[in-house]
Amino acid sequence: MVFGHGSSVASANDAVRRVAEDAARAGQWDLCETAFLEASPRLEEAVSTLVSAGADEILVLPYFLTLGIHLQRDLPKLIEELMTQYRIPIRVTAPLDGHPALSGILVARADEAVS
Repeated sequence: MVFGHGSSVASANDAVRRVAEDAARAGQWDLCETAFLEASPRLEEAVSTLVSAGADEILVLPYFLTLGIHLQRDLPKLIEELMTQYRIPIRVTAPLDGHPALSGILVARADEAVS
């Protein structure tokens, strides 16, 4: 599951959905949902969808740059509640910060801007 903050701007949420769809294809994931903290579908809805589709464990991939308050406080609380409710393991990866590809993305954006 790709988990983003969510926005009142629909196109921002659609962009996260497209990245999740691309990742699911590239990773050959049989099941993949996108969920948001402050948009629809919420994490609870996406977990329910995955469990209904047969998932017996869930990996949450935060589409957040840094380990801010939402990932430190809000997400762990939600995960704990959902693991109790569904009785399945739910693991969470690190946010995007620290991944070596990020600096390359910045370089590429800078190159695009000055080309």
